[in-house]
Amino acid sequence: MNTKKIDLNLLVTLEALLTERNVTKAAERLYLSQPAVSTQLNRLRDLFDDPLLLPSRRGMTPTAKALEMLEPLRQALEQLRYTLQSHMDFDPLTASLTVTVACTDYVQAAVLMPLVLALRSNAPGVRIAVRHWSPQQLQQQLSSGEVDLAITTPTADLPQLRSRHLYDESYVLIGRREHPLLQPDLTIEQAVQLEYVIVSPSGGGFATPIDDALAAVGFQRKVVMSAASFLFVPELVANSDLVALVPRRLLNRHDRLTFIDLPWLAERCAISLIWHERTHGHAGHRWIRDLLVELTADKI
Repeated sequence: MNTKKIDLNLLVTLEALLTERNVTKAAERLYLSQPAVSTQLNRLRDLFDDPLLLPSRRGMTPTAKALEMLEPLRQALEQLRYTLQSHMDFDPLTASLTVTVACTDYVQAAVLMPLVLALRSNAPGVRIAVRHWSPQQLQQQLSSGEVDLAITTPTADLPQLRSRHLYDESYVLIGRREHPLLQPDLTIEQAVQLEYVIVSPSGGGFATPIDDALAAVGFQRKVVMSAASFLFVPELVANSDLVALVPRRLLNRHDRLTFIDLPWLAERCAISLIWHERTHGHAGHRWIRDLLVELTADKI
């Protein structure tokens, strides 16, 4: 059979005819005229090369082929109806959904960990798959379906993607507790004399937007190491005289570290949700986005 010739409306009509076994009742069920249903029945007979329904004293009698198709047809249409309905309606307590998120390790710790914990009680059938954040591939990943949602700093070069602001991140200085040069009222002149480890997610970079902000007021800090992950930084700092500026939401209790606020450091980093039009109207994905906004609100 050439499936290109199949009209979904014909299959819906066939289901109604096999259920009602009467053209008039099937037409009423489908909100169509009797002649329209009769015309569709003739097309179905040509399509399947079978009479499908034969006239009888009490309506119509299905052929053996029609009876053979009834249950698979009903299951297929029910699955289609469920898929279409679940796109519009989403019950987090019963729904099954997998959402693939692209983000850095910082976002995994600061944003995704609270999300996963919340899902276990609020939406146990929702799974989160994490992919490495790659800014060069983000557009292609979102449009192809490889990634459903990105959580990152928005950029102006992706205007065709949808975005929603989550929060503005600030930074705090961390160093080992016995560091000889750390003090609560650290000035900018003192801070730039320290040796820093920074995080470059793309690898190998020795400057961040913080360095641009310092340069704008005439200062340059000493960056002696570029790491690829924030997860590596606290232990390194705890065992050396290196220091690091880390996102405030990443802070955890660490007995060997001291945390210092720098009032003169006004640098902020916007974190946003970014997604493609293909998931914009999906009720489940919309629920996830709303939950993320709720979980990240007013946390600093």
